[in-house]
Amino acid sequence: MKIFIAQQNYHIGNFEYNTNKIIEAIHTAKAAGGDLILFSEMSVCGYPARDFVEFDDFVDQCQQAVQKIKLHADTIGVLIGSPAQNTLQKGKSLFNAAYFLYEQEIKAEIHKTLLPTYDVFDEYRYFEPAFEWKVVEFKGKKIAVTICEDIWNLGDNPLYRICPMDQLMHQQPDLMLNLSASPFDYTHDEDRKAVIKANVLKYKVPLFYCNAVGSQTEIVFDGASLVFDKDANLCKALPMFEEALEWVELNEDGTINGEIVEPASRMPDKELNPATLEEELNIAQIYDALLLGIKDYFSKMGFQKAILGSSGGIDSAVTLALACDALGAENVRAILMPSPYSTEHSVDDAVQLSKNLNNPYDIIKINDVYESFLHTLSPLFNGLPFSLAEENIQSRSRGNLLMAIANKFGYILLNTSNKSELATGYGTLYGDMAGGLGILGDCYKVQVYALARFINRNKEIIPSNIIIKAPSAELRPNQKDSDSLPDYSVLDKILYQYIEKRKSPADIKAQGFDGELVDRTLKMVNNNEYKRNQFCPIIRVSPKAFGVGRRMPIVGKYLS
Repeated sequence: MKIFIAQQNYHIGNFEYNTNKIIEAIHTAKAAGGDLILFSEMSVCGYPARDFVEFDDFVDQCQQAVQKIKLHADTIGVLIGSPAQNTLQKGKSLFNAAYFLYEQEIKAEIHKTLLPTYDVFDEYRYFEPAFEWKVVEFKGKKIAVTICEDIWNLGDNPLYRICPMDQLMHQQPDLMLNLSASPFDYTHDEDRKAVIKANVLKYKVPLFYCNAVGSQTEIVFDGASLVFDKDANLCKALPMFEEALEWVELNEDGTINGEIVEPASRMPDKELNPATLEEELNIAQIYDALLLGIKDYFSKMGFQKAILGSSGGIDSAVTLALACDALGAENVRAILMPSPYSTEHSVDDAVQLSKNLNNPYDIIKINDVYESFLHTLSPLFNGLPFSLAEENIQSRSRGNLLMAIANKFGYILLNTSNKSELATGYGTLYGDMAGGLGILGDCYKVQVYALARFINRNKEIIPSNIIIKAPSAELRPNQKDSDSLPDYSVLDKILYQYIEKRKSPADIKAQGFDGELVDRTLKMVNNNEYKRNQFCPIIRVSPKAFGVGRRMPIVGKYLS
């Protein structure tokens, strides 16, 4: 049996685009003699559609697309994903479903059993779990069809009380097919291999795993679809972060034609769960994920040009390099806005960076704007000493200028704040926290430096002085980040334990961190939730990003 895997980048709610893409792949597979083609979860409408599925018209258009695609599933079996109506008169009105199409008919409708509600997922809000489990019979084979999370309930501590594959095994399937929309994080490539290997070892049948690719606002899907034979050898691995259409030949005895990519003995046995922050871990994957996040945000929103404030610091430098790679240097405008406290070398570094990247840049001094604010506020400030208020006026002046230019010329402002800054509140609301998309908001400062080294792996793009100098906001004379924050090499490790690992203050202190520093750090994190709540979407690359996947009360006192 010749089975195709269609790893595609969908656009949520763009039914014509998604449907045409699916039909084109079907015809390619048919022309190549394919017996079956597998698409990813919710391929018809894109994932996650979230509250769109609460609109009857949206669900109707999903069904219309299924009917249109069905007409092209004549000589080939087709598995697509779509919401489906629950006609059982109990439970929620929809299922997260897979449709098996063949001979221009819907031969089977399979419902997802395990509906995740953790991190970025909220599926039980919309869908009802499956009530029954049946294999699909096709060309003499019994196929167990599962949807994404349905294969993730293995291990010593399963998250759910049921495992759909256990139900399906009573019918003795010959192979497993899984439609997925499994988001990227820098541990997930190893995670999925471990999970798929565990399924194959348990059920002793080959598994075909089709994952979505592409970015949907903050969530990046990396593709990396996989095929394992019945002995848990990896036989096909589709590329990460790009579309692909590939096939394998499944033999009658469950073996797969072709060379083994990786034997079972070299596949991970358990999910990657780093105990500490590893700043270089999968940094190339992080770079590619950020690149795809920028590209798809702009293309799917109909944007073309970006703008950002270029300070001569590491965060804006890495953001600028990423944006130029994603959008083309000619489409990214850097604005240098020195204040009375900006150093000359910072301006020089920012200029050299734009020359290296060949992107347009402008220098707009904010001295006059800043002095005008101070003059206007002087009756109210009434000779009070210089403080955070005056520092933030500079940052907000820059934010206003950037937004004015963006509005005038149709740019989207890219935010350059990193995760360390967002965690501790080291940023100015309506100033350097302004933006339409957060590029580095899920990367700790030490990871930003790792990204800079990766960008410079072949030649110097980011000037070395930007990388080696002490980070500073340059909002007062001789200012350094270390005046307000612990050293990033220590701070980021504490933040990682609290945010990614969800460790308590006592647990973190037990690892050898200074007790007062831990208390101070976690207080900053909790007290600045109100700032993050007003922040733009952040491209997610970690197992726990700020945004839709981390829900903390703004006024909570726990651990503060």
